This record gives sequence, C-alpha cells and structure tokens, in this order.
Amino acid sequence: MANSKYEYVKSFEVEDEVMFPNLIIIHIDSLDFSRFSQVHKFEKPNDETALNLMNSCASSVLEEYPDIVFAYGYSDEYSFVFKKTSRFYQRRASKILSLVASFFVAVYVTKWKEFFPHRKLVYAPSFASKAVSCASIEVLQAYLAWRQHDCHIGNQYDTCFWMLVKSGKTLSETQEILKDTQKQQRNELLFQQFGINYKMLPALFRQGSCLFKTKVEETVKHDENGNPVKRLRRRETLVHSENIAGRSFWNEHSSLHKDLGHFAKEIGKIEPDYVKSFQFESRLLPLTWVVVRIDGCHFHRFSEVHEFEKPNDEQALKLMNSCAVAVLEEFQDIVFAYGVSDEYSFVLKNKSELYKRQSSKIISAIVSFFTSTYVMRWGDFFPHKKLKYPPSFDGRAVCYPTSDILLDYLAWRQVDCHINNQYNTCFWMLVKSGKSKTQAQDYLKGTQTREKNELLSKQFGIEYNSLPVIFRMGSSVFRLKMQEGVTEENGEVSGKQVEAEVVVDFSNIIDPCFWQQHPHIL
Repeated sequence: MANSKYEYVKSFEVEDEVMFPNLIIIHIDSLDFSRFSQVHKFEKPNDETALNLMNSCASSVLEEYPDIVFAYGYSDEYSFVFKKTSRFYQRRASKILSLVASFFVAVYVTKWKEFFPHRKLVYAPSFASKAVSCASIEVLQAYLAWRQHDCHIGNQYDTCFWMLVKSGKTLSETQEILKDTQKQQRNELLFQQFGINYKMLPALFRQGSCLFKTKVEETVKHDENGNPVKRLRRRETLVHSENIAGRSFWNEHSSLHKDLGHFAKEIGKIEPDYVKSFQFESRLLPLTWVVVRIDGCHFHRFSEVHEFEKPNDEQALKLMNSCAVAVLEEFQDIVFAYGVSDEYSFVLKNKSELYKRQSSKIISAIVSFFTSTYVMRWGDFFPHKKLKYPPSFDGRAVCYPTSDILLDYLAWRQVDCHINNQYNTCFWMLVKSGKSKTQAQDYLKGTQTREKNELLSKQFGIEYNSLPVIFRMGSSVFRLKMQEGVTEENGEVSGKQVEAEVVVDFSNIIDPCFWQQHPHIL
C-alpha cells in the first residue's frame, strides 16, 4: 500500500480472527434459490443434475484449499470444515468465508455447461456465507446432526408438496394439507396416495452428500523398465451416509478423527439454537458508511497465466468495471464504487439495512455476485482467450463514521492507484527494455515521483500524465442523478420518474469539485 496522509483510515479496519484452536466451519447458501431454480427449470422436488453440480463444486473447493478436510451439502447449501490446526489466512473470518463463496460460485458458473449443456445460464448466481466457530468437537457433531436433520425434514416435506402439486392441487391447497403434519403422516401420504416408499428414494436426496479426503494409491510415473511407480495421494471421496454425526461413520474414516477429533458419544436431541450460538457473526454499526473492499486472490499468477498486458490490461480493467456496474444494479444500497487493478471498493449508504447489516452476508453476497459476473462476462471481453481456471476474490467490510472519513478512504485508494501505477509503468518499461525484474527493482529503489516521471520521459519518451486516465485515476462507478421524465396524456403534463443510469467515470475523486458536481451520491 502507498504511504500518504490518508493512511490513518486503516485504523478503522477491525480484525476478525477465529480463536485458535476452535474448528472453523464455512457455511454457504444460495441467495434467492427459489427464483434461480424456477428460472433455470430445475426438476422438483430434486434436480439430480443440479445436485451433482453442487457436489462437483464442493470437490473443487476441497482440492483448492487443503485445510478443508470435510464437507456436507444438500439442496443449495454446503458446509466446509477446516482441520483444527488450520492457520488459513491467519484465521480471518471475513477473508475465509468470502474466498470460499467466491471460488465456489466461480466453479459453479465455469462448470454449468458441463452439467447443463443445453440450458443457458440466464443470470449470475450468488451465495451468502458465514463462519461457525466450534469450541469443541461436540459442537461440530451437533452442527452436522442439525444440518442432516434439516436435509431429511426439508426433503420429505418437499417430496410430499410437489407430488401433491403434480397431482393437481394448488400451492395453497398443498400448504394447507401439509400444515402441522409429522414425519409418519407424510410417509403415509406418499405411500398411500403415490405408492412411494420414502426410504427407497435416492440417498442423494434424503441424506445429502459428504466429501472428505482419503489416501488412495495412484500411479505417478513409470520406472526405466516400464513398471508403474505408485504413491499415496489424498483425494476427495463422495459418500452418502444415513448419519454423518454418528460415531460409527466417523470411526470408519481415520482421516476425519485425525484432522478433526473423535466423537465420544452419540448425539442426543438436536438443539439448533445451541449450534447457532457459535456463529461467528457481527452486525455493522448502524448509521455508518460501510465499504466492502474486494481483492483478487493470487491475481499476479492469474494475470500471468492469462497473459494480461503489463503494466495495465485495458480489457481486464473494463471487465472489472462491467462487474462493478452489475453489482450497483443488483444492490441498490450501494451508492458508489471505486476500482483499480484487481480490487474494488463498494460504498453502502449510511442508512442501509441491507441483510440487517450482517457483515458476513453483505461481504459474501457482493463478492460472490461480482465473481460469478466476472466468469460469465469473461468471453465478452476476451473472446479469443479461454478462461483457464476459476478466479476468486476475498472481501472485508469496514465502517466509517462520517462522510469526511469515507472521502479520505477513497482518496487513499486513488493515491495508492497513482503511486502503484507510476511504479509499475516504470518497472515494466525497464523489463521490456531488457533488464531483469531484480535489476528493475534495484533501479527504482528509493526513487520519487519526479524521478520516475523523468525516467519515463527521457528513456522511453512517455509523458506519464498523458497515459490513459483509467490507468492513472482508476475507475469510479455511480448512478447519475435521478431525473424526472415528462409525459403528455390527453393534453395533460405529468411527471414520471426515470431509473438512474449506472455510469463509469475516470475522475479525480480527491478533488472536492467532483463531489460538488455529484452531491446526490453521498
């Protein structure tokens, strides 16, 4: 980060480390899945292909993050359990939960065509995520029992519901029939009216899916005589078990109790409120400006693999801006966004009650929607360049008590944009001229703004201030002021409100004149 007089704004950032050695669970859940499944015509009550897609995404998450050793999912949710010794990203809850949601949804969009080759992904999906801090192995056991019980109860109800609807009942009639029914009554309804033995339905629907890592023997190479050389490798295993919180299931798999611990006894009565009390959740201070800043994860590697132009790839920046515009269109409480390179800051108005100001839900919803939009729109900006692997972003939320401090935050980011871009422009021009990266770093060490400008001008004929403003100033995204349209009907004039357009601008947001010209933003 660049040094400037605005650095003090970093003091408002609050660390949210999950206490060691508590077990960490990241629970992700699709946002507005009822609409998503309806628009994409998922089979009711269960779409096996959609569930297989979810399982495939979860498997990719376990492969991507070695510290995740167990996962359980059903319908549109998944829970990922980290090993007890994990120090993943210093155990920062916001970073972990946003990364998992981001990578999961990126894989979901990437693999959509593989599972639904003849069905278009109509719009970008998104997931909310939250962290659960398990103070003991017993809390994990209770959590898993709770989620699998919820799977069973929900699936049994949905099976009855959709069978009744398919038989001709209206939605309201079906709800009335099933009101206050118990497990046994629903089983009898299915068997007597539809000839369905609930216990004979696929385990995938009734029990959900478990994923964990086991050691398997794989051929890694062949020796000089052509004989296979085998090694033990940890690979993801998918199973369906009737009781994932039971001792027998846990004891069958040594890797689970090695990484997580033993279940000492069978679980008793399920107490959801007890488990919910361990959710690592904070509500953002009311009447404060909230900034959700997202950053690309390992984007140095991502930009190299995808051969982005150095020091700036204009198409990559335009893709980021397109995603930011989509975020403002999706979340009306976001009033302004500022982006540079692989980061974006989204400002929520101080009176926002989005998701009841739950930090984890706000962060993950914005990050996952941005990520899925990025993957979906990749081909629009790079039509001749294949997306080689799913990108991911992490996020954090910071509260700023006044608009003046908020403006200092945005100024800090723009100063950082300028200093970093000037350095990178010099660095990559030196590298392109034949110097090694180490030589370029040594050459620029200790240089000031004026010296860098002179280097660019004298050695490369580049006037820094003439470079495109998108590189030097970064990108601002906001809504134009709401206008009143005028219509005439039968000779009478009436006002009609027109929806405000979201625009991308490349202005100096440190200059007070920008905010004076757009007083409606804040």
